[in-house]
Amino acid sequence: MSDDLATEPGSPFPLGATVGARGVNFAVHAPDAEGVELCLVDGSTETRVALTERTYGIWHGAVSVPAGQQYGYRVSGPWDPSNGYRFNPHKLLVDPSARQVTGDFGDAHALLAFADDPFGRPSTVDSLGHVPLAVVTASEPADGVRLETPWDHTVIYELHVGSFTGAHPDVPEHLRGTYLALAEPVVLEHLVSLGVTAVELLPVQACFTEPGVRARGMRNHWGYSTGSYFAPETSYASEPGNERAEFRAMVAALHAAGIEVILDVVYNHTCEGGVDGPSISWRGFDARGYYLLNSRGQDIDLTGCGNTLDAASPAVVRMVCDSLRFWVTEMGVDGFRFDLASTLGRPGGYGFDPRAPLLTAIASDPVLCRAKLIAEPWDATGPGYQVGGFGPVWSEWNDRYRDTARRFWAGQTGVRELASRMAGSEDIYGGSGRRPWSSINFVTAHDGFTARDLVSYRHKHNERNGEDNRDGTDNNSSVNHGVEGPTDDPAILNARDRHVRALLSTLVMSTGTPMLLAGDEFGHTQNGNNNAYCVSRDVAPGAAWALDWSTRDTALTSMLARALRVRRAAPVLRQQEYFSGRDTPSGRPDLAWFDADGVEFGPERWNDDSVRTMQAWVDGSDVRISTPLEDEPFSSLVVLHSGGPAEIVLADPEWSTGSFVPVFDSAAPTGVPADQAAVAPGSTVSVAGSVVLAFRCEPGITAENR
Repeated sequence: MSDDLATEPGSPFPLGATVGARGVNFAVHAPDAEGVELCLVDGSTETRVALTERTYGIWHGAVSVPAGQQYGYRVSGPWDPSNGYRFNPHKLLVDPSARQVTGDFGDAHALLAFADDPFGRPSTVDSLGHVPLAVVTASEPADGVRLETPWDHTVIYELHVGSFTGAHPDVPEHLRGTYLALAEPVVLEHLVSLGVTAVELLPVQACFTEPGVRARGMRNHWGYSTGSYFAPETSYASEPGNERAEFRAMVAALHAAGIEVILDVVYNHTCEGGVDGPSISWRGFDARGYYLLNSRGQDIDLTGCGNTLDAASPAVVRMVCDSLRFWVTEMGVDGFRFDLASTLGRPGGYGFDPRAPLLTAIASDPVLCRAKLIAEPWDATGPGYQVGGFGPVWSEWNDRYRDTARRFWAGQTGVRELASRMAGSEDIYGGSGRRPWSSINFVTAHDGFTARDLVSYRHKHNERNGEDNRDGTDNNSSVNHGVEGPTDDPAILNARDRHVRALLSTLVMSTGTPMLLAGDEFGHTQNGNNNAYCVSRDVAPGAAWALDWSTRDTALTSMLARALRVRRAAPVLRQQEYFSGRDTPSGRPDLAWFDADGVEFGPERWNDDSVRTMQAWVDGSDVRISTPLEDEPFSSLVVLHSGGPAEIVLADPEWSTGSFVPVFDSAAPTGVPADQAAVAPGSTVSVAGSVVLAFRCEPGITAENR
């Protein structure tokens, strides 16, 4: 204990270490503790200061220390694991509200709060030197720039900060794999020219690898093992310790380029694992308040990661909302994608309720309700699958879109469900008053095959993960076109290229919000690994699963960029109200579907799973979007064909009033149609294989004078 550092009562709010005129206010939630000591650490020297004030279950005090001071806490109280009490002052704990952390795990045994058994004696091993430390950091408001890009303009690009630029030859070597690399002009130019309006970053909150992964000599690469909900991950800083400033600089550069920043956040579990895991933060302060526990003091695991945060607990609701507001107001981010979001709506671990305390708090918060809120609407249990179940302000990852698109282009299903998915999935989202943008459409994501691997491997190849290829899903709807993995066969390579172009262009031409996976636009491969969440411990963040920019397929990039330009130019493809079959001012229906013979679909054809061709005619006279139109809207025809060579008769309904001008052809390497001359409705188009075609409808040819 120190006699040199005087403490003042301070305030219970805000939580964390807050720099002020009268010193630093320290406040931490530990309602059942009997004593809390603030531990100021300088190298191997530790100075302990007792916090004597307790208000609302929060221990607090003001101490005169400088910004940059490293610290932790020791908490005394009952050791009664069966009832959820796991206080152990031998364990130095990370402040759950720390704005910066430094260091990593040391000896795994020293991190355990128990001696031999999770429900046995407490450990007497001191964890100082084996646990990360919090750092006192002055707060600073964000620059105030908010793009608030309308959903009908939004194109999301999911990326990993380290992998994305880790091998980029045009980024300075010392910046590769860092926040600042995303601010480099060459990177911004790539995103802008592609047509991206928002980057969705895999977790950048401080991550500490799970015990089981560490035991295999590996580390968590994706970042879904959170160690601090307020501190940026330090390994993505070009200068460790400067991660906050570099993160903010990255956000400012992206905003200046017109690109929003969305964070993938993990408020469903922590890096502490189950009761047999380490005690580094939350468990040592208030295990009963932070975690879902059963009547025997064991963790209820809805996440598959050992523990589940209790979304009905006031401590968790406050921590999550404080964290989200911090990233918006201080770090400048524009939105969040919530990992395993169903757990946030299962109070007590029971049934899902879209009005659950945490979901309600987020949706009703005056700051957060203006951010983009995206749910991953499932968890690791059957009852957690809640696609379509979230409230009006939420959009959701639509795995039914992913699976349907994959199956169609793999020749495994017909057109019926694909039509629903391409039209905005009204059957999933329409009943609760939500808009088509609620559907985040994707065909690939970090979790699964890349687009290139989806057409190159029938089976996962996850041996590098050290789990004997047991990890990762076996349900991929993938094909290899005749050879598993790499090949020099030009016919197979051509088929794979054609397949990828069709998949990605379908995504872009669909109503809803498209999400792309970084690297898919130029053929990135993970060599068949569909669960690339971990790497060897000695692999640098930028070197792990790094995108190979030097061998990128620039034609594929051009094809996707062209598809996105077509989407931007055709508001009928990104409408924010559902199609209803209504008559538009032109007297035509807003959407009509036709088969390969140019005949409008009837029930028999819809229900025939052997059908591999469909045409969507979308009327442009009654466009429903939220932003002003720059040009006069036009009608469009989109043709999808999954299969071999075919003759397709373009739709020729009796109300046709114009010609079709080809604007996109996925069979062409860059998407540019070989012949862009207008063709009449009813014309026959020859295709050599799987293809997506888009036509702009121009006046000039009518049904009467054809």
